[in-house]
Amino acid sequence: MNRYMLDVKFDSTKVENLNKVLLQDGFHDRLNEVRKINPRVIQNPSVVEINIPFITKGGNLFLKRVDEDIAHTLNAEKGCSLAKQINFGGYDESKLRFLTLEGEAHVTTHAMDYFLDEEIVPICTITFYFYSRSKKITDTSKFIKFTEDISSESNLDYVTDRNQLIENFSLENAILFIDGPLIGGNISHYNIELVEKLHKKNIFPVFVVKNSDSNLIVDNMKELSYEYNSDLHWAYKTLKEGQRTSLFMYSDKYNNRFSKIFCYIKPFNYITPQRIEFHQSTFVFYKEFIPDLFDLIYYLLLLHGDKKNPQMRPIAIAEKYAREVMRTFDIEILLKSSSLIQTLDQTRFGG
Repeated sequence: MNRYMLDVKFDSTKVENLNKVLLQDGFHDRLNEVRKINPRVIQNPSVVEINIPFITKGGNLFLKRVDEDIAHTLNAEKGCSLAKQINFGGYDESKLRFLTLEGEAHVTTHAMDYFLDEEIVPICTITFYFYSRSKKITDTSKFIKFTEDISSESNLDYVTDRNQLIENFSLENAILFIDGPLIGGNISHYNIELVEKLHKKNIFPVFVVKNSDSNLIVDNMKELSYEYNSDLHWAYKTLKEGQRTSLFMYSDKYNNRFSKIFCYIKPFNYITPQRIEFHQSTFVFYKEFIPDLFDLIYYLLLLHGDKKNPQMRPIAIAEKYAREVMRTFDIEILLKSSSLIQTLDQTRFGG
């Protein structure tokens, strides 16, 4: 099955729903309930990355090359031309963690943007969660979550909120570049559900992983065993600037829904490659478009042009919006006073 992606315009009524900042449902109530326990912050808030673990060895996985050529040279000029004919956007998030004596407060800004001719239009949501291992505290409110594994619980909240933003505000007939892995940890099922919903809107979801610590290729391709420290090491040594590796297919032998097609791309010399991945069903739907996709990705990496922080332009802009929104408020003040909350309800980008 092939799907048509070129020269399809966005629905203007859907675009009108963007360009704003939203608070999650119950945001005020969550803050009010946490205020009641008077949490004492014990260290400065820290920016945290969403950490999604992934097992790269074992008898339940299958890995094979999809194409035989080890390296493919990409065409940025072709990608530039394509960028003028196709709709695309990006997603990223920014997360702060506050450690208190009573538990952890997590504030996340989820941001998605779309490139409309010469204009970039974003949408952003702010979420707040408080986690504690004290049942005495969590039993006092449904908005304070008991968990013995904050990392796992917060990942589920992250992916649920991310999916809600994307499902509600993503624009049809477009490519959406999503920061983070497709398969991993306890979020794989949620990611695949998202992919299936996006396909119904003719959206091509592409997942992008920076600074990957995966060993999937070097652990499972016999000719590479013990030759390289990691997949990134292999890709870095194998690729020249402006190339991608061959495509690989990963699947879970016991659940074939957990499958993906992926490769590594090296936009600049002396910079570690990035992993690009999409679901196997996405590969089937858009197979004829895949070569063009990688030219577009290469162009968008060059367009951003930051060798210290190489990212595709749509993801880099989404990250910037997420961080800027995070800077607009001080969670420690919000926990003690409602004076700033009201200003966030109807905040819109550009006034």
